[in-house]
Amino acid sequence: MEKHLDSVPDHEVSREEITSVMTALEPDQLIFAKEHHHCPRRQLTPTEMVIFWALRIYLVFMVGVVVYQIWTGVR
Repeated sequence: MEKHLDSVPDHEVSREEITSVMTALEPDQLIFAKEHHHCPRRQLTPTEMVIFWALRIYLVFMVGVVVYQIWTGVR
């Protein structure tokens, strides 16, 4: 009988062991394994949300600055 994916190993699994198993899997097996052990999104705190929104606004602003600089440099 095959061992179930949810069974807990007796020893801690190293990064090298995980890498070797991942490279040995067929693409459809890898997709199944990733879907089966899906990690849900993390709930952000209000402070983290404010920081991420500030970074988004800063990014849009800086893209505008770069576009302006390119536009004035071409003229």
